[in-house]
Amino acid sequence: MFFLAAAVFVVSAGYGSLLPLLPGWLSLQIPGSTPVEVARHVGFLSGAYTAGVLVGAPIWGRISDRLGRSRILVMGLVGYVASLLLLLLLSMGELWAIYVLRASAGLFVAAVVPVVPALVAAHTPKAIRARRFAWLGAASLLGFLFGPALNAVADSIAAVFSNGDALIAFSTRVVIALSALLGAAMMLGLALTLPAYTDTSDRIEADVSAPVGFAALWWLTVAVNLVLSGFELGIVLQGRQHAELSTQQVAMMFAECSLVMLAINALLFFTALLDKVSPRLVVAAGSLLGMAGLAALALHETDKWMYIGVSLASAGTGLVLPVISFLAAGASHRKLGATMGALAAAGALGQTLGSATGGWLFGAVARLSFAWLALPLLATLILILLRPSWWRAAATAPEAALSPSH
Repeated sequence: MFFLAAAVFVVSAGYGSLLPLLPGWLSLQIPGSTPVEVARHVGFLSGAYTAGVLVGAPIWGRISDRLGRSRILVMGLVGYVASLLLLLLLSMGELWAIYVLRASAGLFVAAVVPVVPALVAAHTPKAIRARRFAWLGAASLLGFLFGPALNAVADSIAAVFSNGDALIAFSTRVVIALSALLGAAMMLGLALTLPAYTDTSDRIEADVSAPVGFAALWWLTVAVNLVLSGFELGIVLQGRQHAELSTQQVAMMFAECSLVMLAINALLFFTALLDKVSPRLVVAAGSLLGMAGLAALALHETDKWMYIGVSLASAGTGLVLPVISFLAAGASHRKLGATMGALAAAGALGQTLGSATGGWLFGAVARLSFAWLALPLLATLILILLRPSWWRAAATAPEAALSPSH
């Protein structure tokens, strides 16, 4: 379990640490480029990474069900480490290669994202499953928070050997090397500790996954990731529009977002809330909290209300996301990889739509874009009321999957 959570931590930290360095690094890779061109390439490279996850997750998930999840997970980490190390070999101006390698990184991370929760679900008793999924969520958030620390270490190392523009290039290479080193360590740890066999019960177990329940989880994954991605982009754009909102304050809001979601995961871990309360109620509460936070961000007049809005929106999405993984774990063990892969692709789709929609909305209506982003959460509440069969099917899937009759 340690290495499974660590694998999630490593890929999250690798993405979060490299992204802030891309503008400076690309400006060196593309001599004479304007800030607008650099910003465009940063966005496209993020899209290439997300596209790799979107395409790869359902494919890797299905393959892992057939060939063995342990094998595919280690293979994904091998590819992830290789795609990072190849970045170190690039010469200046090879922009096309950077795109290929970032898309490749996303494609191989797509083997980690669905397979880790599938392994946890397949080998965890239901009594402690909610806690272990809370661990995975916490590992991802801690990885995102660890990104700035990795940058600080890289800057300290780079400062010994270089300065000026060379410092940016050297620091970026150090971050890439450290990310690859962490990935390699987790790869070796998993290779030594994961079971090398496929449980035969996976082959004979009846398919008990409910299509209706999966439809609810798929919608929920797209909706929440769309809202989260759009609201985070809105914070960045808000900082650029208002001179009184400093870069440090924007960074504090992002840290606040991660810390609040981490606290929610801790709450789920210590209270086992998902085992005691109906998932419909948790999703409804999370949706209401998220809508309240987005309303505060849309109508805020002071920075204080903006911080409150960030906390509420983060708490709402932080409540809903673990429910998705917990309920998806109840799918047929024979199809766990495919189920988790489809939901990972849905998450990547939601992030892509959220970035595109959030950017367009903010350009059109500025901070009122936060209010429009609440619509997917409102639709979720309406679906909970009008289509309770969707959520009942999703909620009963875990018990069905572990029933002795299967």
